[in-house]
Amino acid sequence: MAAARALSPGKHWSDHMKKLKHETELFKAALLAGIQYAEGRKAVEFEATDSASDKALYVYRLLVHDKRISPMPEEQVSEKTIRHRLATWYAHQLPAGHPLLE
Repeated sequence: MAAARALSPGKHWSDHMKKLKHETELFKAALLAGIQYAEGRKAVEFEATDSASDKALYVYRLLVHDKRISPMPEEQVSEKTIRHRLATWYAHQLPAGHPLLE
């Protein structure tokens, strides 16, 4: 297991996030995959009126609950960090050489 990188005092986790080249596209794909996962697991039924932010938060919490991703410290959970975390989760599932990883 790789050692976790220590944060500098006063630094926020999001300050250390490496921007993914295709993060917006990865997040959109991650959100769709996460929604399919959650609904397929019968954990939730999203409504058309549910916002993308609400769906992303639910998917993040479900993936943490199911131990599919590591949780972030609660004080660092925000829309920005959730979007990045889901994009990273999805990117790790893609095969090497996938266009979104280039």
